[in-house]
Amino acid sequence: MKFEELNLDERILRAVEDMGFEEASPIQASAIPVIMDDRDVVGQAQTGTGKTAAYSIPVLEKIDPDLKKLQAVILCPTRELAVQVAEEIRKLAKYMSDIKVLPVYGGQEIVRQIKSLKAGVQILVGTPGRVMDHMRRKTVKFDNVSMVVLDEADEMLDMGFREDMETILTDTPEDRQTIMFSATMPKAIMDIAKNFQKDAEIIKVVRKELTVKNIEQYYYEVRPKNKNELLCRLIDIYNPRLSVVFCNTKRQVDELISELKGRGYFADGIHGDMKQAQRDRVMADFRSGKTEILIATDVAARGIDVDDVDVVFNYDLPQDEEYYVHRIGRTGRAGREGVALSFVSGKEAYKLKDIERYCKTKIKAKPIPSMDDVKNTKLEAIFSNIKETIEAGGLSDMVEAVEDRLNMEDYTCLDVAAALLKMVVGDSLEDREELEQVHYDLDADRRGMVRLFINVGKKDKIKPANILGAITGESGIPGKLVGSIDMLDNYTFVEVPSKYADAVLLAMENVTIKGRKISMEKAKGTGRKKKKKR
Repeated sequence: MKFEELNLDERILRAVEDMGFEEASPIQASAIPVIMDDRDVVGQAQTGTGKTAAYSIPVLEKIDPDLKKLQAVILCPTRELAVQVAEEIRKLAKYMSDIKVLPVYGGQEIVRQIKSLKAGVQILVGTPGRVMDHMRRKTVKFDNVSMVVLDEADEMLDMGFREDMETILTDTPEDRQTIMFSATMPKAIMDIAKNFQKDAEIIKVVRKELTVKNIEQYYYEVRPKNKNELLCRLIDIYNPRLSVVFCNTKRQVDELISELKGRGYFADGIHGDMKQAQRDRVMADFRSGKTEILIATDVAARGIDVDDVDVVFNYDLPQDEEYYVHRIGRTGRAGREGVALSFVSGKEAYKLKDIERYCKTKIKAKPIPSMDDVKNTKLEAIFSNIKETIEAGGLSDMVEAVEDRLNMEDYTCLDVAAALLKMVVGDSLEDREELEQVHYDLDADRRGMVRLFINVGKKDKIKPANILGAITGESGIPGKLVGSIDMLDNYTFVEVPSKYADAVLLAMENVTIKGRKISMEKAKGTGRKKKKKR
């Protein structure tokens, strides 16, 4: 179901569009209309199904922006979830500047929270314990509260918050609307529903059958800015005849199409903003092999029905575990084996664990392939083609042409073969030296190091010891913490611990080394071109 079909406020639709969502998830499509109809709800949904938006959108729809008083209370089991929920609500309320949201939780100075509450807050997101603290201090008033949401209610019960939850529900107006979301439905949850809700409608998200057999699943840890380079490297190594790349937003699909086409790949894409005629054309090209790489969002991908997709790339991890199953199911079809490769950044590692639990499978980590891996893979493919060509015969004319040339020039057969290999492989890799920088960045990042660029090198008659001395002398960090110093003719790369990087950069401003004023900055992910060897 499209969000437009839910008859939402235009400002919310604009925010949803900005967030890149095309279609409501199953829990959103089921719960939003019922909540909008002022009915109490018990929703059974796990983290990652889009449940936050399932209740946040109706909350925003029902808030009176002219009333600068508390109107909705959302309870969460942890401070992390409270902050996350508040942030998502703010994103959804991007074009509703007159609505104020405040997260409250233990560990944060309560005086600051009290000050914000006095300024006027319509939506309060908090842990039960901290909300109770404000109740005791009389810094929150529930007189105008019309909605109470219990998010991850079973988790709050497990953490011993039942009494606090019931006290808060008892203290809010009796005619309020009560929404409860829980991953499981133990008796205690149903008791709360019975005691504090009115004819609550139970909404469950039914998971579809898993079909992830015959598919090898791996993931790569990669920073967002390096995803494009990693994708290109993996395409070069796996060399799939057909592959599908999944993104979470339409904007990312468009950007990736442009990026891959610019690098010479036969890529195209589909998403929800495209007309059906455009989608049909792209899919026809993909089925025929004219397009080798198809980039798609989850919604648009429902029309992908091609049996011989070799590799599926999760450029972005999906928001719902079920979408992951749908995605990788595009490979390994008709009894064939398939490969699914996922890119994971930062905290997405937790999301990956949710996917593993849901799929009841292990997704193995793989190291970022090096430039040598890419080159060797290409060489193997070329030598394989050479062998097939030799075995097929019919080379007499070519042999004669080579012999004639060797008689005219001072070359050997080995020189000719090596030159041909360089023409096919070498130059294309030299033009993408930025991949070396990406590989270095990722490796250094795992070790907690940052690579810094300095605009002096060997030609300036500066030695690594001079660089080390300047850094330790100016910034005060011990020399043993400084990593490798890679000095080239005109510039230098040096590693420092990431937690000291900003301090080092600040300390090295306006510093001179052997009379030369230096400039230092974080090494760019796009890399810096080295001079080609002649």
